[in-house]
Amino acid sequence: MTQSLKIGKLPDTTPVKHTISVEPDLDNDLKTYAAIYEQTYGEKASVPALIPFMLRAFIASDSGFKKAVRAAQSS
Repeated sequence: MTQSLKIGKLPDTTPVKHTISVEPDLDNDLKTYAAIYEQTYGEKASVPALIPFMLRAFIASDSGFKKAVRAAQSS
């Protein structure tokens, strides 16, 4: 059974360290997402490697953000 995730398979990248603090429930969700990613694509991806792609997917799907950017660019 193939899973469908919001982000596709990660490209080969050189990690850049980012430090953030998250609440325990979000930490659990991120670890679960990483486990499902591994089941889906057969490759491990660490939570820090996934977060930039999650953020990119979130921003790309945020219609309010897109609208605000267009409004700022037209001003």
